[in-house]
Amino acid sequence: MKAKGLKKDKVNIVTLGCSKNLVDSEVMLTQLKGNGINTTHESVNDDANIVVINTCGFIDNAKQESIDTILRYADAKEEGLIDKVYVTGCLSHRYKDDLEKEIPQVDAFFGTMELPALLKKFKADYKHELVGERITTTSSHYSYLKIAEGCDRPCSFCAIPLMRGGHKSRPIEELVKEASNLAKNGTKELLLIAQDSTYYGLDLYKKRNLADLLRNLSDVEGIDWIRLHYAFPTGFPMDVLDVMAERDNICNYLDIPLQHGSSNMLKLMRRGTTREKTEALLDSMRQRVPDIAIRTTLIAGHPGETEKDFDEMVSFVEKSRFERLGIFTYSHEENTHSYSMKDDIPEEVKQERANRVMQIQEEISLENNQKKIGKTLKVLIDRKESGNFIGRTEYDSPEVDNEVHIDAKENYLRIGDFAQVKITDATEFDLYGEPVSQ
Repeated sequence: MKAKGLKKDKVNIVTLGCSKNLVDSEVMLTQLKGNGINTTHESVNDDANIVVINTCGFIDNAKQESIDTILRYADAKEEGLIDKVYVTGCLSHRYKDDLEKEIPQVDAFFGTMELPALLKKFKADYKHELVGERITTTSSHYSYLKIAEGCDRPCSFCAIPLMRGGHKSRPIEELVKEASNLAKNGTKELLLIAQDSTYYGLDLYKKRNLADLLRNLSDVEGIDWIRLHYAFPTGFPMDVLDVMAERDNICNYLDIPLQHGSSNMLKLMRRGTTREKTEALLDSMRQRVPDIAIRTTLIAGHPGETEKDFDEMVSFVEKSRFERLGIFTYSHEENTHSYSMKDDIPEEVKQERANRVMQIQEEISLENNQKKIGKTLKVLIDRKESGNFIGRTEYDSPEVDNEVHIDAKENYLRIGDFAQVKITDATEFDLYGEPVSQ
């Protein structure tokens, strides 16, 4: 057991789950440091005596990862390797009472909206003057910008409203201030995130105000790319596409989770739309922004999904030819509407269906990528890895989309810079190229 002395506390924040959780951790990091507390994020040195775990509670795999992480640090505390463990985030919000009983080694559990209470454990105050300021943990050239919290949608399968509450937009002026601060610190790309970005502004401005927000952010000096994530299809504000077409620094990219391609399943999922309406929306998007890359996510194996429903999803994917696509297997979540239905599809069938969709998407992606061979594209260089510089085009978001590989032995590029790259080869999910003089 390590000796206790007069050494000052050091806090390590461990983040699990999505980019929205990462932003919450960055806000926590900013507040703790703003109160003079020595704090790191995902420390590799393992020298902190206090650990704060920001958990995910979205689906079974994420919940298990969160529980395993809590148990690992609880054991470290019992062995005297660390002094205190605090747990926050979605899993903690949703299962606080159960977790307190099952893992008593944890010093305190907090919900998703209890940052001020967590700060009090460090004798720290929530500093309102730091709103709009944020220490980022990603590569400095791109940053996530959370434009709203919570969700008002009634989707049958989703537990997010249970963990994050109702939709709450952030004011435009606050977001512009934060974007300006990020730009001053080197951010060139803003990735706009929310539980539902389509709904932005309805609560504050009594209208869907995403287009106005985009215009204001587009005017921020130093921001070269703005990327929109997590748009809900029902009620999508079409004026967003006009702004996308007008402004060079708004990427021709839209992340719009559609969840299924069968009208029957969309009804069971309480999505408020049909396949026909969805296809009409996609057609309108591509007409208004012909160069748009549409990313979607789907769910395989929701209760009630028949072979016929799945075949409809397959034909939907084949017809829609999404530029980017991911698919999850259904997770049976307590207190959701779907939980009242029997989880009647075996896990192996769910996985087989998901694999079949991804096989189709691989073929579509390969065809789309091969059409880029010979073209010169603007690429943002993210990192250097295995003898290559790795970057992204405006059609790709970090970690989930395609990447561009450039031989580092033959070329020198700076991480965080843009380069004009001529594409020389392509696989299903990667492009290969060489920089050209500008």
